[in-house]
Amino acid sequence: MSKLFGFKLPDPGAGKASKSIVSPVPQTDEDKSDFYLSSGFYGQYVDIEGVYKSEQDLIRRYREMCLHPECDSAIEDIVNEAIVSDLNDSPVQVELSNLPASDKLKELIREEFQNIKNMMNFDRKAHEIFRNWYIDGRVFYHKVIDLNDPSAGIQDIRYIDPLKIRLIRKQEKTGPNAQSPFSVARNGKDPTNPESYKAPEVEEYYLYDPNSSQKNGGGVYPNSNAKGAVKISKDAIVFVTSGLVDRNKQTILSYLHKAIKALNQLRMIEDSLVIYRLSRAPERRIFYIDVGNLPKVKAEQYLRDVMNRYRNKLVYNASTGEIRDDRKHMAMLEDFWLPRREGGRGTEITTLPGGQNLGELSDVDYFQTKLYKSLNVPSSRLDSSGGFNLGRSSEILRDELKFTKFVGRLRKRFSGMFNDMLKTQLILKNIITAEDWQELEDHIQYDYLYDNHFSDLKENELLNEQLGVIAAMEPYMGRYFSAQYVRNKILKQTETEIIEMDQQIEKEIEAGILPDPNAPVDPNTGLPIDPNADPMSLGEPVNEPDLAGQEKAVEAPEGGEI
Repeated sequence: MSKLFGFKLPDPGAGKASKSIVSPVPQTDEDKSDFYLSSGFYGQYVDIEGVYKSEQDLIRRYREMCLHPECDSAIEDIVNEAIVSDLNDSPVQVELSNLPASDKLKELIREEFQNIKNMMNFDRKAHEIFRNWYIDGRVFYHKVIDLNDPSAGIQDIRYIDPLKIRLIRKQEKTGPNAQSPFSVARNGKDPTNPESYKAPEVEEYYLYDPNSSQKNGGGVYPNSNAKGAVKISKDAIVFVTSGLVDRNKQTILSYLHKAIKALNQLRMIEDSLVIYRLSRAPERRIFYIDVGNLPKVKAEQYLRDVMNRYRNKLVYNASTGEIRDDRKHMAMLEDFWLPRREGGRGTEITTLPGGQNLGELSDVDYFQTKLYKSLNVPSSRLDSSGGFNLGRSSEILRDELKFTKFVGRLRKRFSGMFNDMLKTQLILKNIITAEDWQELEDHIQYDYLYDNHFSDLKENELLNEQLGVIAAMEPYMGRYFSAQYVRNKILKQTETEIIEMDQQIEKEIEAGILPDPNAPVDPNTGLPIDPNADPMSLGEPVNEPDLAGQEKAVEAPEGGEI
């Protein structure tokens, strides 16, 4: 085995498992297909039914599907909901409010996450990156580092075409039963003893062939015998899938897979509709020519003479604007000229009517709706003439709420790409260890910009209804209902939310942001009474005017005095 290209991160779980912890079931990753190589032999599943022969064939079919207008419109609806572009904010930010770490570590994580987005140019290419991942059902990135200085972290992140790379699991021969994931040791141990079962040595790596998509029209998947194929270490590649797996064939699928049949049916219906309208739209005439008792050869000659005499083959030249009589060429839709023997009704001209139901599109509308449903997009979005309703929650379609949850699951799955890159960056730069990452991984979340108003309207409407119920229950509070009951049953607050909310309210009261609900209130003014003020005082005293600086008034003389 040649040396793998790339690097390998330390595995905290390596060597820690007890020898007594055994299982006849090998460890598998449902996100990835299990391809086993042994003794240089390479095998690939071939689909006899013709649905798909390889993952490469599937990816090409998915990419062809997105070129159809209806399918492209549905994909754009999904991508636009998942990735929201804003002039000021980034489409995604790391959320560390639940991370049990210091502020310094949180700041370092935010800084490294921003570096990763800058290397991917994610703020500009977020729409394209998410769209490619959704269509292909998988995405590959190569994390490029400086092998002489790994502590510098990731230096570049490069996109890899899924047609040129695949995951390989190579199993070494361990005994006569080498094809089994687990082989029984033949050294005299008891086969019924679980400890006699030995796990085979399975090496995982990625096989990258830059020329695989050009071979035989793209039908060859990367294999170990290909010239120029490079084996890349597993830790050097970011691999994120859609989460959909064909368990019968161990093949990764895209969310477009269930729309293949609906799209093919829509295409056939549209094509057949065009052909039918072209062939049945015009009215054609039937000429019955009386040939009397002429022999067959002369009757046919007479019919041709009559047809050439009366047929007017006018052709319009769109480039020159001329009209000419072109009798040498047959039209696509010709009239019928039929001979009629003596004893008939003579020469007759009748009209064959065209199609009567040319304006019906109910079958096309049905398959368009079916296509949107197969892609989990509300069929109401198919009608572009419909407006956006900002009314009550009862007017919000249930399909829109389902669509919002579907987009949330897509975001959660797509965020695995950031997790992988962030893990590599933090470990290489010695910010955290591999053991620390196992504890912090579940607490790192990603906050996407959000502009779906349907869910916001639903939450606001529910909150208004809850507050209305609480206002109606207020006279009965303390008699039939407790405050704890209202918070649990009406507001649907959990115990953790209640504790956090009480702590926040206490802090805001101490800071003076909120008034203390238990403080005494002046019945006249309705304002809280200062506890340090004199309880006997009725307010601020009125200041007397200062007359010290004014001139003393002249007293009037007493009576009788001059």
